[in-house]
Amino acid sequence: MGSNDGSIIALDRFIQSTRDSGYKSTASAVAELVDNALQSGATTVEIRIEGDPERGARPTRVVVADNGSGMDAPTLRQALRFGGSSRFNDRGGLGRFGMGLPNASLSQAKRLDVYSWTRKGRVLMSYLDVDEIVAGAMVEVPDPVSTPLPDGVEAVSESGTVVVWQVCDRLDNRRISTTVRKLQDHLGRMFRYFIWDGVRIAVNGRATAPQDPLFLRGDDAGASVFQEPLRLEVYANPSRADSPIGAVRITFTELPVLAWQELSNDEKRRRGISNGAGVSIVRGRREVDVGWHFMGLKRRENYDDWWRCEIAFDPVLDEAFGITHTKQQVRPTDHLIEALQPQVETLAKVLNSRVRQAHMHVKAGKATASAETIAERQDPGLKPIPRQSVLAQDKRAIRDLARRNPLVKSVQAQKLDDAVYYRLIEDAGRGSDFFSPVVGDGMVLGALNPKHRFFTEMYRPLTEADGPEAVRAARALQLMLLSAARAEALFTRKEEQAAVAQFRKEWSDILEVMLKGSR
Repeated sequence: MGSNDGSIIALDRFIQSTRDSGYKSTASAVAELVDNALQSGATTVEIRIEGDPERGARPTRVVVADNGSGMDAPTLRQALRFGGSSRFNDRGGLGRFGMGLPNASLSQAKRLDVYSWTRKGRVLMSYLDVDEIVAGAMVEVPDPVSTPLPDGVEAVSESGTVVVWQVCDRLDNRRISTTVRKLQDHLGRMFRYFIWDGVRIAVNGRATAPQDPLFLRGDDAGASVFQEPLRLEVYANPSRADSPIGAVRITFTELPVLAWQELSNDEKRRRGISNGAGVSIVRGRREVDVGWHFMGLKRRENYDDWWRCEIAFDPVLDEAFGITHTKQQVRPTDHLIEALQPQVETLAKVLNSRVRQAHMHVKAGKATASAETIAERQDPGLKPIPRQSVLAQDKRAIRDLARRNPLVKSVQAQKLDDAVYYRLIEDAGRGSDFFSPVVGDGMVLGALNPKHRFFTEMYRPLTEADGPEAVRAARALQLMLLSAARAEALFTRKEEQAAVAQFRKEWSDILEVMLKGSR
C-alpha cells in the first residue's frame, strides 16, 4: 500500500500482527472453535490432528467438525471476517465479538478453510489465506462456493460445519501425540459442564473425559464441599444507572489429606494435586481462566494445593470480570474485587489452616495417634464423665466444630459404640485462649488456638520435629492437654465451670505475655 493510503487497516500488516496476539496456546485456539460449535447447537465435536509420519508425525493439518446448525452463504462469509458475527455482543452464548474463528485459526495456521451446510448434500466453502492477504491477492472474504468436503471428512449429520487449518506453522508442539494429550486435558477441563451434560468432544477418535478441578466428580473424586457455596449479586458496572445485575457463585472444596497424602509424587501430579492451587473462573459454564484470583494479601503456599475454589458468573458480568474476546483470562474491576476479595481471601486462609492442621496430624502421626490412642485406652479406668457436665453450649460447639473441621466430622461418622474418643484439633474460632476443651457426644476435644504464641513457638515446632526424643516430648505434651480437657469435665457446678474457664483465660493471656517477653 502507498504512503497516501487512508484505509483504517493496513491489511497486510494487520494480518501478520494479529497472528502474534491473543492466544496463549494451541488448545486455547481450538477451544474457540469448540465454542462456535456449541453455540450453533452441536452435540458432537470431532477434532483430528493429522501429520506426516515421515517427518516424525509432526502435525500438518487440524480438522474440527461439528453437527451444529451450519451456516448459509452470507453467514459463512461474515464468520470469516474479523468482527463479523451474526451474534455480535450476544451474551447468551459462549462468543460475543465474532473474532474467534479467524483470529484463533490464523494464530496457528496460514490457511483456514471452512465448510458448512444447513441441509445434507449442499456444502458451502470459503477460506482465508495469510500469504494471499500479505501479497495483496485477497482483500475480501471470497464468496462461498459449493464444493465437496475435504478428503477424509464425511457429512454424517443433516447440518454442520468443518473447519480445516492447513500449513500449521504455529502449533505449540511438534508431535501429534503431545498435541492430542494437551488438547484432551485442556478441553476436558474447560468444557467439563458441557461434557457432563452429554456433549461429545473427541480428539483423534477418543472422547475427551471431563476434568473436575474441584475433585467432586469423576474417577479422581474425593473432595468435599467446604460450607455452603456463596452466592452474590453484583453490578456489571455500578457507575451506570442501567447496569445489569448478575450472580456470582463461589464454591470451595477440601481434598482428603488423610487419604491422599501418601500418594506418590507422580500420582499427585497425574491427578492434578501438585501445583494445582488456584481459582477456576467459569463464565456461563465454560472455564475462562485459572489463577490466584481475589486472594488479596494471601500468598500461595504448598498447603494450598489441597483445597480448590471455583467462581462461576453470569455472562452479563463480562464487564466486571474484564473478559477479553479470547476468553482466556479475567481482569476484574475494582468494584468486583471489593465485593469478592474479602470472602475469597478469608476462606482461603481458613482452608490453608485446616489443611496445615491435617498435614500436621499426618506428619506427627506417630505422636498424635499414640497420645489419642493412649487416652482412649486409659479412659475406662477414669472416673466417668458426669452427664450434667455436658453443657448445652458444648453440644452446640461440637456441631459447630464438625462443620468447620473434617477431623471432628470423621470422628462423628465412625462412632459406633459407647467408647470415648479423644482428639486434639486446631480451631481459631473459640476466643483467645490457647486451649479450650469441649466435651460431649462421646468425645473429649482439645481445641488449640493456632494464633496463640505457645502454639506457634512450642506446640507446632515440637509436633513437627523428627526423632524419637521429639516424638516422646510431643506425646507427653498432647497427653497433658487431653488430660486437662478430661479433668474439666469433672467440674459440674456452674460456678466451678465458670472459675475454671476464667482461670484458663487468665493463664492463656499471661502465657502469651511471658512468651513475648522471652524473645
